[in-house]
Amino acid sequence: MGFEQIFKNALTGLPMGGGKGGSDFDPKGKSDGEIRRFCQAFMTELFRYIHPSTDVPAGDIGVGGREIGYLYGQYKRLTNRHGEGVLTGKSLNFGGSPLRPEATGYGLIYMTKLAVEKKLNRSLEGMRCAVSGSGNVAQFACEKLIELGAKVMTVSDSNGALVFDDGMTKDDLKLVMDCKNVKRQRLSALEGEVTGRYVDGASPWSLDMPYDLALPCATQNEINGEAAKLLVKNGVLGVLEVRLKLSGPLLETRYFTI
Repeated sequence: MGFEQIFKNALTGLPMGGGKGGSDFDPKGKSDGEIRRFCQAFMTELFRYIHPSTDVPAGDIGVGGREIGYLYGQYKRLTNRHGEGVLTGKSLNFGGSPLRPEATGYGLIYMTKLAVEKKLNRSLEGMRCAVSGSGNVAQFACEKLIELGAKVMTVSDSNGALVFDDGMTKDDLKLVMDCKNVKRQRLSALEGEVTGRYVDGASPWSLDMPYDLALPCATQNEINGEAAKLLVKNGVLGVLEVRLKLSGPLLETRYFTI
């Protein structure tokens, strides 16, 4: 991924590097204070290696707006530099970009809509769409799918999946976003509160049910050989995925199959 990012930035002329990295800190079950202190300690070591013209990290799995805020606050404290675009995903209150949170999920669905119309001569309306993940990308992909009349059949996290046999509603999505963005709970906490059912230990790709479209929005290499066979058996028409690279806010299509 680091090489791919450097190659992409070279093509676009962006003055950024392509370092990939992270930590083995597990945020599950940690308090806000523990996460804040870890982010501050992490940035204390990282700040000397990042700069708007050298490398610009961004969020990924386990790192959202809260963590970016903690990291950026520590960067400013250490460097006394203000207003620099040294981290992607900042709040609008301190230099973030409008619609940046929505961009990846919306972009996936805009591209999906074009592919369905051009390749299949169909409309997204009524199509059964399996979405994996329940973070930023998945949330806004679901929002746009619902807006365009598609049926969102699933969302998931590392513990299990919510399955919506009749399609997710707007109220269901609000509860999922509140669960993940505010309460920071597992999807299992929504059992009985949403119209869907919770399947412990499952992913959308392990469920034996028909989908028209599969949209992986959680992590890489989600669909293995067995999952692919199951999707084909159940008549999937397309597999579409986008992933936001850690360094830089550009949308990149990783897999696009119709």
